[in-house]
Amino acid sequence: MPLISFVVPVYRVQGYLRDCLDSILGQPVRDVEVVAVDDCSPDSCGEIIAEYAARDPRVRVVTLDENMGLGQARNIGLDLATGDYVWFLDSDDWLVDGCLTAVAERLRRVDPEVLIVDHVRAYWNNRTLGSGLDDTIADSGGAVFGVRDRPEVIGVLHTAWNKVVRRRFLDDLGLRFGPGWYEDVSFSYPALLAARRISVLDVVCVNYRQRRSGAITRTLDDRHFEVFPHWRRVFDLMRGWGPAYDDLRPLIFERMVWHYLIVLGNGRRVSPKLRRAFFEQVAADYRRWLPPGGYRVPGGVEGLKHRLVAGGHWRPYVLLRALHRSRGSARRLARRPLPGPLSRAARLAVPPFRAARLARAALLRGYYHAQLRAPLDPTLALYASYWYRGYACNPAAIHAKARELAPGIRGVWVVRRDRVSSLPAGVPYVVAGSRPYFRALARAHWLINNVNFPDYVVKRRGSVHVQTHHGTPVKVMGLDQQRYPRGAVGLSFSGLLRRIDRWDYSVTANTFSTQMWERAYPADYLTLETGYPRNDRLVNAGPEEVEAVRNRLGIAPGDRVVLYAPTHREHHPGYWPPFDPGALLDVLGPAGRLLIRGHYLDPGAVTAGGEDSGMPTAAGAPDVRSRVTDVTGHPSVEDLYLAADVLVTDYSSAMFDYGTLDRPIVIYAPDWDDYRRERGVYLDVLVEAPGVAATSLPDLLDLFATGAVDGVEATEARARFRHRFCDLDDGRAAERVVRRTLLNEPG
Repeated sequence: MPLISFVVPVYRVQGYLRDCLDSILGQPVRDVEVVAVDDCSPDSCGEIIAEYAARDPRVRVVTLDENMGLGQARNIGLDLATGDYVWFLDSDDWLVDGCLTAVAERLRRVDPEVLIVDHVRAYWNNRTLGSGLDDTIADSGGAVFGVRDRPEVIGVLHTAWNKVVRRRFLDDLGLRFGPGWYEDVSFSYPALLAARRISVLDVVCVNYRQRRSGAITRTLDDRHFEVFPHWRRVFDLMRGWGPAYDDLRPLIFERMVWHYLIVLGNGRRVSPKLRRAFFEQVAADYRRWLPPGGYRVPGGVEGLKHRLVAGGHWRPYVLLRALHRSRGSARRLARRPLPGPLSRAARLAVPPFRAARLARAALLRGYYHAQLRAPLDPTLALYASYWYRGYACNPAAIHAKARELAPGIRGVWVVRRDRVSSLPAGVPYVVAGSRPYFRALARAHWLINNVNFPDYVVKRRGSVHVQTHHGTPVKVMGLDQQRYPRGAVGLSFSGLLRRIDRWDYSVTANTFSTQMWERAYPADYLTLETGYPRNDRLVNAGPEEVEAVRNRLGIAPGDRVVLYAPTHREHHPGYWPPFDPGALLDVLGPAGRLLIRGHYLDPGAVTAGGEDSGMPTAAGAPDVRSRVTDVTGHPSVEDLYLAADVLVTDYSSAMFDYGTLDRPIVIYAPDWDDYRRERGVYLDVLVEAPGVAATSLPDLLDLFATGAVDGVEATEARARFRHRFCDLDDGRAAERVVRRTLLNEPG
């Protein structure tokens, strides 16, 4: 029998669920079980918990045929739990490393009915806020107590996840969760009232995730009225327990009024049109449950609110709230520093050419804002890729398919002036920074990009922003980069949040990407899990196209082509992995050809050799030079994938795209330990490799020399990889995106 059963209800938390489960299963205390209840989650949560159950016998999975809600899901998990204690952990929260050691020690030594643990609020901007538990009630150490001994325990946050409860105590009490929102209220307060052995552990155990989107407490919804039945249930239970609990009614009554005012006072919960009805219900419950002997009315403004509720005075309550908010705004305004005038010396310090450039930019920005007042062009779709570098990636595939399926939509590309010549013939374009660019940017109905548009771009009502991304993530991205500052130098996370708030759609290549993006980019966009449009060409290419591409690259029919494509290291600028083309070509034999593609953020890395790279220079052996081609500047990476017989890469998303071809992939990661420590990763590329893997140059050469690259182990690993990451790439991804976003057809 485990010491603790963790009951984890699961619903639409695919971006956070792994953190939760890992935090439980990775604790030093092993005698735990996890009862994961899939509450008919419409995302990939079911697959995730099944994956964990397959590799850890401590995980038990319950799959519900219909969505029951958090309370009922917890009840189902509780009925199946076998541990001495039950801990209802929300599936978007996670435990602090090592915290179970202190929890287990307290449970075994004190044998409480309820153990209260501490927590922190963990915000999306990497900020944490303590709970103030020690200000509410001190750690009880070896002592246990009841509510009458220490009534301040009622002031502890009323959630279920900060309480570890003896299972037999709940069974004897017959206490279960009620339906609807705020289900913790009618569970936590009765449990505390009935418990005779409460213990408080002042150790932070739970990271209470403050989600930027999707949290009930940040949702404007009529369901916030469901708080009333839960408080009525508390009073009904107390009435059923008899007069022995009458002395506790004033304590619970005060807490009820406090909670109602918290819900009403939060402008992101009850809609303005229903606020008066909510207030009137608060006043009705006040009259209904007011203890005969009264209760302790708080002092100050809080007490004034209580008295207004007692009298049902709605308009004075609104006035008090408005006054309080205006004072808060005035204080915030007073704290802002006033901008000072630019000194004459500072004005003279601006070089004339820079002043002219700034003036032109200001005029163009003004032109842009003037165009924002003009109507949207219902036929204009504006495309961009890789910071206006040219016609490429998912936007290019979507543009090509839109010309076929939606000829009435005019697709225009944004491109830098120095990249205009790279555009295919007949593709309409505007030059970045020009007047036509700002006009199109302001008036386009659709804006489609694989990176973010500049910060100054305004999301207009009625416009549609499609974020296609440009790879399946191995390295951490978005807000997750806050934990790895060396890989996020110069990145403004507040600016990032403003940019992702413009997205209407986020295109993902696979379920894994969807899970990572939801956590890294928390906003209210709609995910289109379609596969990657840019991979349609790879799936649909026949032998004739492959032969034509190889001919254009000068590759003979019998040549064996290896494409080497390492990724960029943000934390190590200029780095190039140790690599010896001559040694690899020796292993490949006379038919071996090597294509080397540097990352677009590492200009000149291949030809210059890179720092400590061992790359060949112009002085290399003639035989090596003739069989090595630098394809960094080649306009189409898809051409290179089609031409290559083998891909060698490290942490690049190239492995996921190339995987659609079902050809050998080799992971060469000589700096793996440094990369995952400094840059952070979502995927262990050595354990979950799409083939064989090496961490040193001799090992890489050995994989080719022994034939392991094409061996059974590599083939089986590639099959598992393709099943997980490439199953959506069927050659019709671009069509799905066009139909959903441009033609507005149902998904």
